[in-house]
Amino acid sequence: MYRKKRFHIRTMMQTHRICIIAFGLSLCCSWLNAQTPTPIPPLPQPKQVKWQQMELYAFIHFGLNTFCDREWGYGDTELSVFNPSNLDCEQWAKTCKDAGMKGIILTAKHHDGFCLWPTKYTDYSIRNTPYKDGKGDIVGELAAACRKYGLRMGVYLSPWDRHQAFYGTPLYREYFHAQLEELLTQYGEVFEVWFDGANGGDGYYGGARENRIIDRKTFYDYPRAHRTIERLQPEAVIFSDGGPGCRWVGNEKGYAFATNWSFLRINEVYPGYDRYPELQQGHADGDTWVAAECNVSIRPGWFYHEKEDDKVKTVDQLTDLYYRSVGHNGTFLVNFPVAKDGRIHPTDSANAVNFYQRVQNELKENLLKKATIKASDFRGKEFTVKNLTDDNFDTYWATKDGITTADLTITFKKPTKVNRLKLQEYIPLGQRVSAFAIEYKTGTRWQPVRVKEELTTIGYKRLVRFETIEAKQLRVRFLESRGPLCINEAGAYYAPNGTLSYEQEKQSHASLPVKSIKLTAENEFTVELEQAQTVRSLFYLPASHGIISHYEILAGTSKENMRTVAKGEFSNIRNNPIMQEVYFTPTHAKFITLRATQTIQANEPISYEKIIIQ
Repeated sequence: MYRKKRFHIRTMMQTHRICIIAFGLSLCCSWLNAQTPTPIPPLPQPKQVKWQQMELYAFIHFGLNTFCDREWGYGDTELSVFNPSNLDCEQWAKTCKDAGMKGIILTAKHHDGFCLWPTKYTDYSIRNTPYKDGKGDIVGELAAACRKYGLRMGVYLSPWDRHQAFYGTPLYREYFHAQLEELLTQYGEVFEVWFDGANGGDGYYGGARENRIIDRKTFYDYPRAHRTIERLQPEAVIFSDGGPGCRWVGNEKGYAFATNWSFLRINEVYPGYDRYPELQQGHADGDTWVAAECNVSIRPGWFYHEKEDDKVKTVDQLTDLYYRSVGHNGTFLVNFPVAKDGRIHPTDSANAVNFYQRVQNELKENLLKKATIKASDFRGKEFTVKNLTDDNFDTYWATKDGITTADLTITFKKPTKVNRLKLQEYIPLGQRVSAFAIEYKTGTRWQPVRVKEELTTIGYKRLVRFETIEAKQLRVRFLESRGPLCINEAGAYYAPNGTLSYEQEKQSHASLPVKSIKLTAENEFTVELEQAQTVRSLFYLPASHGIISHYEILAGTSKENMRTVAKGEFSNIRNNPIMQEVYFTPTHAKFITLRATQTIQANEPISYEKIIIQ
């Protein structure tokens, strides 16, 4: 009897253990079925994710150019001109804070070689100017202001230097690296280091006044600079045409293409990359994560020019660019050209603050939080649609392995007006979506919303504007993806006064009556006016090819008595091909010649979109 009882108890215990093991295996299988999706390279570093979450931040251009009405200084400006009367870095920081910006990047040294900090490596710096009797340090002042207002600080250091006599020699390379180390060790944490792609050309060069060409791929030893930044500022992302932290978007107009991959073929792209238009959409087959930074100045120029006080980008323009930068999987870098007194101009400040408030108002109420969302697939209870509206970056809806297409069907409690949609991929696991669609239900039929851009990539954030619809049901269809879907945020909004896009008006200039414009030599155009009269300026809008970078302007009452009235450089015209304005001493003339002394592309026939004489 006792043996039978012991056997019965032992059998029950074994059965219990088997049940526990079976239950455990069941849980394990359940967990395996709902595990985190496999990352799909290229992948961002954590600091690149943190950088992209900033979304909106500022550029500050200020220096000798500000006081000389120049965009690119030649490197020969006297330091005595630099003496801002009311410089206030806290005003810069407060403006940026009020405009929703998360950081400021300062042009510590532009191409003219002038340094806004008291570097020990050159006399061509702020310590030899009248500002604060040579005891000023604008990099330091701005760093302190950023700390006060909770902003991150970045530095722009131009590799090119048109001032130094030894530019182009091995000594200059050491000089460049020494200044980089100064900036990275004296001013606290830096979130971004900005290397401009403009490298080599004509300059003062200690009085040589000549043209110097360097190998922009190898001369500066960028790998060494990258190692220095990684050692001294490990959280900083590095900007250049090819990153490696973030890339130039390929234009200076402030937008990325609707199709925008955060990838580059990293070994192909270098500072000064010739095929830079590719950067507007990235490389779909890229091997490295290098997201796009969309830079634009709030005025036509990057440095302050009084004549541009009435040309500040409007709230409408800035809002449109936000949707086409942050909303196209990029970041938005807005430049403030600080005025001569050392402060951001009131118009610039007001428009930046008002644009930010406009965007906040348009995207204020997420209508999906009061709607029902159903997904055609999900990989487990940790990856359901509830994650789409929980405002938690690190939770997301995901589909099962092998499922690369799916639908989200949204049902509102009543017919609801909608004209904005937000989608975000969980980029720590890679960028995946390459095609999607947005539809709404009318009666029993699904209709596409009317948009003015292609619905392809999503990435960190995609903001889609479309014509207002009123419907009870909305559907997002994910049509193509590189792997299982991983969407961490979704939103639908109604902006009553929102527009689909802002079509920028071309600048209008009234010209004196022109009889003809003819190509009179392979490198010059001659304008013949209807009659001889006083002329004082020429306006040149470049075409997409044959762009003039250096010019000479001649004028005369006949073709036989032409004389030079102006010559110079269309600074930065390659990257920012806007209307160029040249003013000269008023002269009586019937013929005006624009002669190209240098073009962006050597041996390319010159061209123009518009030439205006006033």
